[in-house]
Amino acid sequence: MTDGSYHHGNLRAALLERAEAVLTEAGPAGLSLRGLARDLGVSHAAPTRHFRDRQALLDALAVTGFTEFNRRLRAAAEGRGTVEARLEALGKAYLGFAVERHALLTLMFTAKHQDRPGDGLRELGHQALDDTSRLLAEAQRAGVVRPGDPVRLAQVAFSTVHGLAVLSVGGLLDDTPLAEATDLALNVLLTGLRPAD
Repeated sequence: MTDGSYHHGNLRAALLERAEAVLTEAGPAGLSLRGLARDLGVSHAAPTRHFRDRQALLDALAVTGFTEFNRRLRAAAEGRGTVEARLEALGKAYLGFAVERHALLTLMFTAKHQDRPGDGLRELGHQALDDTSRLLAEAQRAGVVRPGDPVRLAQVAFSTVHGLAVLSVGGLLDDTPLAEATDLALNVLLTGLRPAD
């Protein structure tokens, strides 16, 4: 690519897109502003117009990731169907993102725990959990989910689907297809969330 491939306004997006690809291929240690500039065929100073340093790039990647992650989960939570169908869709949305963009999700969760006031990552990092908690509270009112703190129930649900994603990405599901493992995990999770008879 050459400098002429970009016009005002889209270099930032191109840098983030390429940065996620490098993150997936080489991890955070493989990311540098100079390397991205070389990959995109722009001057080595061009990325600094959008990101003051490598950490700013990583933070922007995390923000972009959380924004998309939250959008997908909120769409599932607010979609059509019964509350149980929406809980299942939410679990599948989490798994889909976690498997497709595992390196980004790992960066997102790491960045969320680093205390940099004003970056908004902690708030963004809690949005999906908050949306899930609200959906679980709705399910409790409908009588299809057991009583209990919806936030804690959401944490358990997230740990279940996140754990399955880690197994999948790590190649630890052996011969079990991900779709089959997903259906089983969500069935067990939703059964466990139901009120006791």
